Amino acid sequence: MKGLKYQLKNIRRDKMCILTFLLPVLAGIALNMLSGVSFRSISETSFGIVQDNLSDETAAWLQSNGCVTQYETRGELEEAVNNPSTQMIGVLQADDGIRTFLSGDELQVNKVIADTLPRIYEDRAAEYAYDKTIAPVSDENEGLKSLLVVITLVTAMFMGCTFNAMNIIGEKEDGVALIHRILPMTAQSYMIQKIMIGFIGSAASTVITAFICVRTDFLQTLPLLGIITLSAYIAALMGLFIGRFSEGLMTGIACIKVIMILFIAPPVFFYLAVPKDSIMFGLSYVLPSGATFYGLMDLLNGYADKMWFPFLILFLHAVFWSIAYRFLRRWRK
Repeated sequence: MKGLKYQLKNIRRDKMCILTFLLPVLAGIALNMLSGVSFRSISETSFGIVQDNLSDETAAWLQSNGCVTQYETRGELEEAVNNPSTQMIGVLQADDGIRTFLSGDELQVNKVIADTLPRIYEDRAAEYAYDKTIAPVSDENEGLKSLLVVITLVTAMFMGCTFNAMNIIGEKEDGVALIHRILPMTAQSYMIQKIMIGFIGSAASTVITAFICVRTDFLQTLPLLGIITLSAYIAALMGLFIGRFSEGLMTGIACIKVIMILFIAPPVFFYLAVPKDSIMFGLSYVLPSGATFYGLMDLLNGYADKMWFPFLILFLHAVFWSIAYRFLRRWRK
């Protein structure tokens, strides 16, 4: 316990560790302050029209499919469409319906919408031949906000990796690592002590961020704590790998950045772009952060009963990487 107390005291003097601990918490506070913002309006398709150019029926139809902004002249509309900060689609009246125009730098999805909008407008009468049911989106867990919250939580869980890696690399550069070799401390005690440093920092940062961002009931709290516990342990273990096999500070920072990208970016990509029943999506569980990300998304979307599978994957990762670290440590020794 004295060794762990000394390590935590040493962490307090490391400004990078303090910043990595506070960054997710500050991001969580910012997200919570945006609770009154409509995230659906941010991602809503934006149309621009010229005043009195379209009929009232056409303007109402556009309004039902996106956000419509009126301009007094066509020049003002073209200026708004060409503005790089907007993704606006210009809509004008045509002899056979409507026509659209873009600036050319829009997202691919908006280009597809602009190309197909005139044909959809022609076939709008067919829409009323079918019954439509609109599923309401929860105000507390809108899709985009849930995604941002989960990314923030996954980032907070990664902080344990930074804690451990920077701590071990700092000890190497200060010569403290040489002192550890002559202390009456077993390799297992050293491993547990270092894992506890990263685990405590990562878990504390994630729990505080989750307390700010996530509103859960009691039944959801236990799965959330289980995901946080396993993810924080794995992140701390990754920090041991980086700290032990990095020869210097610059090498360690480069490894932290690369692993952080692999920790966060692939799960977001697979969640948004890959079907859940595909083989590629299943392969994404090779990364422990994939199970963390998918489990948290299920929790925020109200599917806490599905979290047993991500929990099982994280448990297997924890066992595998623990064995791998001990094996590689003995092999290098």
